[in-house]
Amino acid sequence: MTDYDRIARAMAYLVAHAPEQPGLEEVAAHVHLSPFHFQRLFCRWAGTTPKRFLQVLTLERGKTLLAQTRSLLDASLELGLSSSSRLHDHFVQLEAVTPGEYKSQGKQLEIEYGVHPSPLGPMFVAVTPRGVCRAEFMDFQNLDTLLASLQRAWPLSVIRENPEAPRRVIEALFGSDAGSVHRPLSLHVGGTNFQIAVWRALLHIPPGALASYAQIARALDAPNSARAVGNAIGANPVALLIPCHRVIQQSGALGGYRWGTGKKLMVQTWERLTQEPAGV
Repeated sequence: MTDYDRIARAMAYLVAHAPEQPGLEEVAAHVHLSPFHFQRLFCRWAGTTPKRFLQVLTLERGKTLLAQTRSLLDASLELGLSSSSRLHDHFVQLEAVTPGEYKSQGKQLEIEYGVHPSPLGPMFVAVTPRGVCRAEFMDFQNLDTLLASLQRAWPLSVIRENPEAPRRVIEALFGSDAGSVHRPLSLHVGGTNFQIAVWRALLHIPPGALASYAQIARALDAPNSARAVGNAIGANPVALLIPCHRVIQQSGALGGYRWGTGKKLMVQTWERLTQEPAGV
């Protein structure tokens, strides 16, 4: 078991057992480490202590964050405000598949993929010459299933393994040095006009903040389309980079997530903590 695997398992355990408030010794035993070694390893890879991670694991914070996000989302959409975060839309540029590319079904397109460890669990990442076309957690699907899905999306493309091609994506997401990324990451995704509009709107939700499905619908000037917004979010092909994990129900409940609500809460907590000043 790698260090990444241990931290991912520890985060998942904290999410599953948050109501019981497990102590350091209990979580350390779950990943077969001493409390001292586990504390150091968790801080190294997660960027925070297990205790702080557990403190942030509460759904009630969603209600407060939703109230804050409405004005932040509106301002971001209207003014294009920038952010120092690596996951802001100035860092992630979304390029939609053109009608011609859609019609060609990926003919003469080369897609390279790799599976990489991360503090949130193993991730499958695939890239085209124009950008990231797929990023998924491997919680419920094996590699063969993910490759078959990718081939269905681009039936005439050539798909080959090359872990080095998507490595920069993982380094940008989880690396400690944001300055090591010299240019924005591009996404190369296909969807309906409405899906693309929803995905672009998600890029304007500030990192560490949350928005509701209804807020996204209003931001798109389609206030009665909250259900359609939910469907578009569910079709998101690129985890983390298109931050569908930042959208929850108006009540503060998590709502759905392709990789499970436990993973959604884990991602939200990890992202919230990465926005905190060092030492908090």
